[in-house]
Parts: sequence; C-alpha cells; structure tokens
Amino acid sequence: MTADTPTIDFYFDFLSPYARFAWHRIRPMAEKRGATVRAWPIALAVLLDRWGQLGPAEIDPKRAFTYRDCFRISHRLGLPFEPPHQHPFNPLPALRLALREVSGERQFDVIDAIYDAGWSHGAELGSVDVLRGILDGIGLDGAKLVTRVSDPDVKEALKAVTSQAVERGVFGVPTMIVADELVWGNDRLDDVEAILDGTDPYVNAGRPLIERTGIRRPTLAGHGAPRLPSGTPHA
Repeated sequence: MTADTPTIDFYFDFLSPYARFAWHRIRPMAEKRGATVRAWPIALAVLLDRWGQLGPAEIDPKRAFTYRDCFRISHRLGLPFEPPHQHPFNPLPALRLALREVSGERQFDVIDAIYDAGWSHGAELGSVDVLRGILDGIGLDGAKLVTRVSDPDVKEALKAVTSQAVERGVFGVPTMIVADELVWGNDRLDDVEAILDGTDPYVNAGRPLIERTGIRRPTLAGHGAPRLPSGTPHA
C-alpha cells in the first residue's frame, strides 16, 4: 500500500447479517479499483447505547422482516442463509478474535470463517468452544487463540476501536469510511464505488449539504421504551 492507495475502513459486528453481505462484496470491489480494505470489529451494542437506538433484533416486526430480507439477499448473492440459533448472541469473543492484534495476517480468513459458520451454517457464535472449532477448521490453533479473548489488552483493543468508530460518527454496521466520507449499509455500496471512481455527486459538488434541525421527539429512555436487556455485553 502506498500513500496514494485508497483505503476503505470497514466497521462491522458479527451480529449483523447485513455487515456479512457487505463484507462479501467490498473486497472484490476494492481490489478492482486498487483500494485497500481495513477491517475493524466493533461492538454494535455500544453504538446503540451511544446514539439512543434499538437493534433490529430488539424490535419484533423489524426482526421478522430482517430474516426475510436477508434470505432474499443471500439468494441473490448465492450465499446459503442459516442464521445463528440464538440471536442476538454475545459477539464479544468473536469480535476480539477478529482483531488484527489477535488474528494477525489471517484476519480476513478469520472474519470469513466466523461469518460463514454463523450466518450460512447456523453456528452459535457466542460459544467459545464453537469459535475454537471454527478456527481449527481453517488451520489455526483455535485453543491458543481463544485464550486471547479474556486478555485485558485484547479487551481494551476492542474498546479502543469501538470508541474510535463513535468518534468518527459511526452509528451502525456495516459502515464504510472512504476519503473521509461515511457510508452506512449494505445497500449503499454503490456510493462507495462512486467515491472511489470519482463520480460521487455529493463529493463532486463540494459537500453542499447544510444540516437543518427541527423538532426532536424525546429520547427512547425518556419514553420508557425498551432498551438492551440487562447484562447485554458491550465491549
């Protein structure tokens, strides 16, 4: 990678099937354009708390729609769709394993394997034992690597990456940041392409948007709306 190589910062959580779809598509797109992808696992629960949101799985009709929607997207992409038996699950062990500080040069392989096992084959991604088997299956020392998930330095590394994401304005996953432009959602990868290709209308117009604010409804907490279940892990 040189100073002129475009870089895509890809923020994800294994909780999100949409991040899985974007991860499947972003690397061929980047390779075609000579761009580099940097993968950043982050704790979605922290984003939800920070910005006062609920996750799709916490809203019953949205949860039901999401599974139907993801089945259709998987079909279009030619990916099997068999979601984890439990969802939401505790994503922290998997996220820590996906840190480059843990998985090293095999980071992308680890991310691929965890996503494939969880969202194409229904693996319980909240189980350290299951994760160990996933890592063994790609030729890594799963027993050795899973011991790292309780390492205080590794825990702090995930917290630091998640905090960095919040500071950059990340509010959901998947999020891609390229040329200082934030793009959110699997259905917005065309915008990433346009930014890389130099054809994005917003960037080319000199970012003309003037933010306007109006009335704001009270926060979720103020209305007593459901929040993350007690004990939901953060980072």
